Amino acid sequence: MPFAGWEMPVQYEGVIPEVRAVRTDSGVFDVSHMGELEVEGPRATDLLQATLSNDLGKIGPREAQYTLLTNERGGIIDDLIAYRLEDFRYLLIVNAANREADYRWLKERELPGSDVRDVSDDYALLAVQGPRAIERLGLTEARQFTFAEGEIDGIQCMVNRTGYTGEDGCELLAMADDGAALWDRVLARGVAPCGLGARDTLRLEVCFPLHGNDITPETDAISAGLGWCCALDKEFSGVQELREVKARGPERKLVPFVMEEKAVPRSGMAIEGGGVVTSGTHSPMLDRGIGLGYVPAASAAVDTELSIDVRGRKRRGRVVRRPIYKREENR
Repeated sequence: MPFAGWEMPVQYEGVIPEVRAVRTDSGVFDVSHMGELEVEGPRATDLLQATLSNDLGKIGPREAQYTLLTNERGGIIDDLIAYRLEDFRYLLIVNAANREADYRWLKERELPGSDVRDVSDDYALLAVQGPRAIERLGLTEARQFTFAEGEIDGIQCMVNRTGYTGEDGCELLAMADDGAALWDRVLARGVAPCGLGARDTLRLEVCFPLHGNDITPETDAISAGLGWCCALDKEFSGVQELREVKARGPERKLVPFVMEEKAVPRSGMAIEGGGVVTSGTHSPMLDRGIGLGYVPAASAAVDTELSIDVRGRKRRGRVVRRPIYKREENR
């Protein structure tokens, strides 16, 4: 299917077997559509500290950090991962649909001594995820949100201990010309090919937000449950608005829920009392409908019953703790 200018695979063997492969062994996603921006120069840190929500001072070289690019109202332009390559050089991996908007936003705010470049076309990116992912690739163990140079069967790549499934694994950043060969060599190691359908289900089972659905330039981090990646004691775009939301409490909150009746929630479905589903699907691991949605703050407590309009019929759901799926509890 077309997505952000790319032709993307929705499924190979099927969403259910692909989800189960990642949860029990390993799967690989071609996510070369993601954008890569490099920020370099003696004031690169200053530029990013003023535009990103998290505190880059907490990470050193060869470490990474989940963060938000926010606007003046505290809305979420994008969620991304910042990799500190060196003291004055960073790599940002951003969402494909937001690549150009992110680049423009940062470029317009460049400081003397900082340079923002879009290098997306130079790279291929494969996400290898699952409890056996590192073993299958023949890599050594490493802490999450770190990275190092590595090699997969003769192909040089940057091995990033990050991912979007809630499982162990890594994301392999290689030169674009090596992307197809790297894909083939990962498959040859027994890793299952996976598409967008499984990726969306996996991230929803562990409550990772999807930009454009669960978070947007019109939603704020506090309401979305992402206050943990906002360093409100530093100055960045929209920080004052976020401080005010936190001080008074958000009017609505993004909550995870499971269906108590047989039904599959979908984005845009109404939740009784003024709420709305932002993401929904059927979980192969739990064999029930699951989702994320915004509800009034008074209805956001765990175990609160929700009434969701599923194609004209009211169906019961229940607010649960994050993540919806935990391997230890559902083995």
